[in-house]
Amino acid sequence: KGLCVNQMEQIMTEIATLGAGCFWCVEAVFSSLAGVSGVQVGYCNGETPNPTYEMVCGGSSGCAEVTQISFDPDVISFEKILEHFFKTHDPTTLNQQGADVGTQYRSGIFYHSESQKEIATQMIDRLNTEGRYGAPIITEVSALKNYYIAEGYHQNYYINNKTAPYCMFVIKPKLDKLR
Repeated sequence: KGLCVNQMEQIMTEIATLGAGCFWCVEAVFSSLAGVSGVQVGYCNGETPNPTYEMVCGGSSGCAEVTQISFDPDVISFEKILEHFFKTHDPTTLNQQGADVGTQYRSGIFYHSESQKEIATQMIDRLNTEGRYGAPIITEVSALKNYYIAEGYHQNYYINNKTAPYCMFVIKPKLDKLR
């Protein structure tokens, strides 16, 4: 579970589903990594079936804005994916990333397998023990459920809207920090 096989190339692909605030930022960060073959934004782990962006932003759906990352574990491991995840957002704030506030912006690792769950919890324990953030990590670690792809205009948002103020002032600095 969490693995798929591309029949044309016989490459094993794993999927990670992460919430780290606005999904436009997370998509832009992970799209730039070697070993990542695809990134899709959507919503998960809420109560509302087939939520729209407006429903999720309103905060009543219970869904988190998430990014699903398809990657080749022979090129980039799930652990490396999580290292980038923790470097590019604040995992110590409850339901908030910068100016984005609400449960839809929660920090979350929505695992696809027991192995992903174990790696995530071990990494959080290690980072907390090291005191990496000066406050406890409150990232949710739970099984992925009720995943819905976001509307088309959200996909590849940074690539398609580089001159939009949000992209220039929020996403670009995150990408610069990653580099």
